[in-house]
Amino acid sequence: MLTEVNLAFNNLQGSIPSSIGHCQNLLAMSLSHNNLSGPIPPQAFELPSLSIFLDLKSNYLTGGLPLTVEKLKNLGAFRVSRNRLSGLLPNNLGSCVRLEALFLEGNLFEGPIPSSLSSLRGLVALDVSDNNLSGEVPEFLVSFGALKYLNLSFNDFEGVIPSEGVFKNKSATFVEGNNNLCGGIPELHLSRCNSKTSSDTSLKLKVAIIVVILGVTLVFSCLLILWFRKKKEQPTTTCAENSILQLSYQSILRATDGFSIQNLLGSGSFGSVYKGILEESGAIIAVKVLNLLNRGASRSFLAECEALRNIRHRNLVKVLTAISGVDYRGNDFKALVYEFMEYGSLEEWLHQSINRNESGIMRNLSFFQRVNVAIDVAYALEYLHHHCETTIIHCDLKPSNILLDQEMVGHISDFGLAKILSSDRLNYSTNQSSSIGLRGTIGYAPPEYAMGSELSTKGDVYSYGILLLEIFTGKRPTDNMFKEGLSIHNFVEAALPEQVIEITDPILLQERARQGTFTEFTLNDKHLQHLNSIFEIGLTCSAESPTERMDMSDVVSKLCSIRVKLLHPTRVYRERQALYIAQSAGIQ
Repeated sequence: MLTEVNLAFNNLQGSIPSSIGHCQNLLAMSLSHNNLSGPIPPQAFELPSLSIFLDLKSNYLTGGLPLTVEKLKNLGAFRVSRNRLSGLLPNNLGSCVRLEALFLEGNLFEGPIPSSLSSLRGLVALDVSDNNLSGEVPEFLVSFGALKYLNLSFNDFEGVIPSEGVFKNKSATFVEGNNNLCGGIPELHLSRCNSKTSSDTSLKLKVAIIVVILGVTLVFSCLLILWFRKKKEQPTTTCAENSILQLSYQSILRATDGFSIQNLLGSGSFGSVYKGILEESGAIIAVKVLNLLNRGASRSFLAECEALRNIRHRNLVKVLTAISGVDYRGNDFKALVYEFMEYGSLEEWLHQSINRNESGIMRNLSFFQRVNVAIDVAYALEYLHHHCETTIIHCDLKPSNILLDQEMVGHISDFGLAKILSSDRLNYSTNQSSSIGLRGTIGYAPPEYAMGSELSTKGDVYSYGILLLEIFTGKRPTDNMFKEGLSIHNFVEAALPEQVIEITDPILLQERARQGTFTEFTLNDKHLQHLNSIFEIGLTCSAESPTERMDMSDVVSKLCSIRVKLLHPTRVYRERQALYIAQSAGIQ
């Protein structure tokens, strides 16, 4: 006889029982923010009484959406965000004709958006971001008059973005991370589409194919000649399958003003990173030029190029292209081109000695910004450890390798050293990778690496634990106070739980008023409780024994739970906006 089940924000494990299908009077059910795993039982969708919401987000559910989803004809809101669901979106999802909010983001769905979704004309919010969806953006979304929030970000959509309906509202439409989209309103900053119609383009393509076939011998001969000449004169691109830029040594040279010292962003053992501006587009890029005189630099370049070309995540700095060839002097030249992060590194924001902008004004991260960055980094590591074809170990996690974009979103980078390991794909053993320096930085590298242990994901977890302690204490693990047996780990451990406020970064205890004065910001019991929890996660991750450390999936789950409790009822990031819109439409 249950009409509502709300078990959200617990630590429930195992699978959703099929017997849930016996609750034939359910109007609303939430099992979100738990540790539930396995497939969604078809019986969970065989509840025609469900009319308010079904919320399964932030778990570890796998498999596809059961075909029985078509029976939820009266459902108002459906959320399965941030799980591990995969496969095609079922065609009969369009049978849920009363849906007003559909949240599918943060999964592994693939293929196109089904045309059957055109029947969901009452949708107020639709979020399919952070999946592997492809194909063209459906035209029928233009006609959805009630649609106030549409997020298609970080998929593989292609083609023309409409300029009508919800698409003409920049604050309601999000399409970034789809490199093959064009058109739309200017505020979306997409490339221009060809003025020809799609039918003209198709016809032109057919004609071009015929011409190529007829002249294949001539074209092939010309390409061979050009290839040999180009190889002598300038670099050719490698890892081009996923590159969105085709750059030469000359274009990189001009973009960085001849690799001038004014454009130098930083240096590492294997190379230096420069800021560059491309002449044709005006796009700002970051270029890592390998120092090939250093032993292992070439192998490091190949390892990083191979590992990065098949990974994509919103919290990893994107590699735009790779270049390998010779420079004007005939010397070997290798470089990686990355997207540019406007707000620099986390290191610059955390520490007083360097966290001033060009005007000399202090810039500080608020408590909530630090929580968000910590979660961003955790998401990226979870992806590297669990969601790549082969496990990738970063091996050099530290604040200088965490970069922030204009929205203060954290991205893991590796500009100093090529630390990403993909042993199966490259046929390198972990010991071989270690031989080119993949052992991290003093203070962040796990103790077992110093004893010659092989690289592992638990090493990354240790570095993350130290990073988390640093973010909220404001102290580097190499601070002068940490000597004679004292470390940042046991410094925090000794203070918990009664002395949390004494180890917290003093900057977090004050906020800058708009007039330029400082006003005290007192941490209440709720903040202290959650700070305790965050420090405990950092301590567990940085435990001396690898077996005692947490898995990054558990870290993500616990930190997200803390963030939601901190901000409740406020929602974070764009989910806050989406849920507000959905609630305004009467969805619980």
